[in-house]
Order: sequence, then structure tokens, then C-alpha cells
Amino acid sequence: MFYGRSWTGVPIAQFIDELDSYLRWYNEKRIKMLLGAKSPKAYRQSIGLVA
Repeated sequence: MFYGRSWTGVPIAQFIDELDSYLRWYNEKRIKMLLGAKSPKAYRQSIGLVA
């Protein structure tokens, strides 16, 4: 997970990879009950905002 971790001494490339993975999970995979138990990406697709 991205939070709860010390990033001291971690190479910038690894930090960027970890951040990218976290953001993809946050925007594409996490389930939100407020969005009808869908991920943000799936919700946007269901209402026609994203192809």
C-alpha cells in the first residue's frame, strides 16, 4: 500500500511505479458503495462518460 510506509531511501523510479500502481487501483479498481458498488471507472463507463 502507498500509505503507512517510509519512502526514505527509495529510488525515484520505484516511488513513481508505486504511486502509479496506487493511483490505478484508486481510480479503476476500488469499489465505492456510493457509486452503486462499482469502481469509479466502471461507474463512469455505465453513465457514458468514458468509452
